[in-house]
Amino acid sequence: MNSIYHYFLFFVLYSFLGWLYESSFYTIQHHRLVNSGFLKGCICPIYGAGALLSLMLLGEIQNTFLLFVTAMLVCCTLEYFVSWLLEEMFGTRWWDYTNWPLNINGRVCIYGALAFGVLIVMLIKYIHPFVSVFVSRMDMRTVQTLCALFSVLILADMIYTVRHTEAFFAKLWFVREQPKLFEDGGPGLLGRNKTIIADKISSIRSFGLNEISVLRSISIQPQEIIRRLKDHFRR
Repeated sequence: MNSIYHYFLFFVLYSFLGWLYESSFYTIQHHRLVNSGFLKGCICPIYGAGALLSLMLLGEIQNTFLLFVTAMLVCCTLEYFVSWLLEEMFGTRWWDYTNWPLNINGRVCIYGALAFGVLIVMLIKYIHPFVSVFVSRMDMRTVQTLCALFSVLILADMIYTVRHTEAFFAKLWFVREQPKLFEDGGPGLLGRNKTIIADKISSIRSFGLNEISVLRSISIQPQEIIRRLKDHFRR
């Protein structure tokens, strides 16, 4: 049976994996290194909290589709609440989905919901069973030592973040760029791909209409084909 120490290690691990996922996403979008997350270090606590909450609330759901949908709702609720809370505490947004498709007040959006749904399904069905067995086999003294170490590091990171808010807000430059990612021709791959896809669709539609018009103009009815064949063989 997992103890509170094990759950804390789960929290740290999934916070790191969440940071890796989000930082990689924005690094690819902006073509420069992005250190995402609330803290300066390489963890995003909201992912760790979301993972633990999902494991406790959704871990017994067997139906994959139901798990996917429920995970989207749970994670988006958590994301919305944390976005509001951080903005109330620090007076700024730590992520902003304004202009993204199907967003709610710029705090959550359909892309994030779908990603969370997929990630939670993978977590519960594939990742966590392996991680849980691996951690449970660790010596308890080792587990407690790791917990103490990570606790000190996270606490020091939080203190540093609060004391250096001005410098830290400069780190959030990519948040100000988030709404532009879905603008036509925006700075990110999403914006550029949106423009390219729209152009391709327009070209396909134009091509299709033109081709149909040409085919219609040169089309020959079956009766006319038969008549011409008869005339040919009579000659």
